[in-house]
Amino acid sequence: VQLVESGGGLVQAGGSLRLSCLVPGRRFRQYAMGWFRQAPGEVRKFVASILWNEPNIHYADSVKGRFTISRDNAKNTVYLQMNSLKPEDTAVYYCAKSEIAGVTGGAEESGYDIWGQGTQVTVSL
Repeated sequence: VQLVESGGGLVQAGGSLRLSCLVPGRRFRQYAMGWFRQAPGEVRKFVASILWNEPNIHYADSVKGRFTISRDNAKNTVYLQMNSLKPEDTAVYYCAKSEIAGVTGGAEESGYDIWGQGTQVTVSL
């Protein structure tokens, strides 16, 4: 199973991007999905996760109020809407599928077993 991310690119500070992640398989809706990011020279960090809907949606403090994670189970796709982007949001963004069905994936990489290849997001001044 390969997750396929898209939607990255170059944007000016204050702009918006929407990332998409297509998840093959018929059991997509049973699993939480997460977004992580890795900036140059840094470890990969948690951004957001979603199981089904509130209250099972979580964000890193650094993106709260600016990013929104959502999912369309009919399309097997999870999204990350990123608004008010800042240069410090520059990173490779990865989507990931939780390892266990029916539970939140959490903020640790160990909670996820399948990852996408990553999509670059660059925010310029």
